[in-house]
Amino acid sequence: MRHHELIKFAMVGGTTFVFDLAIFYSLSLTILETKPVIAKVIAGVLATILSYILNREWAFKNRGGRERHHEALLFFIISGIGVILQAAPLFIGNNVFDMRSNLSVSEVVVVDFVLGYIIGNLMQMAFRFWALRKFAFPEELLRGGDAGSTDLHPTLAELNDEELGHA
Repeated sequence: MRHHELIKFAMVGGTTFVFDLAIFYSLSLTILETKPVIAKVIAGVLATILSYILNREWAFKNRGGRERHHEALLFFIISGIGVILQAAPLFIGNNVFDMRSNLSVSEVVVVDFVLGYIIGNLMQMAFRFWALRKFAFPEELLRGGDAGSTDLHPTLAELNDEELGHA
């Protein structure tokens, strides 16, 4: 069960990563060229909304059990901290070390990617996986078969159908 959740969480993360990346570069290479941290925060917030929907309805669908508004509030607080963690290396690189001033556009793209999407993503991903499982979608509030439904022991075919989104 834990590996299934991790794999689903990683797939949601991959999807929102591409979504975040497209929005960030669309903004930071055009209207927010001089404000990459703002572009990163906007992209992060939009990716967080998509992430909530995908995590709630797929990755952690058998967890939680809280009222939706309480669960959503916890998710967005945790994800807000994640957005800050992800933007922190970009903020430090641009505002403390003033890295953008002496770089070409192609160098800026690479530096922004390393700071915001490699270093920042690793920090926020580790924090969010731990915090979402612990607070927003806790194990003690399981749903579905794990919470006492009539399908306590699904077959391998049923599990595969669920993985493919058929259940």
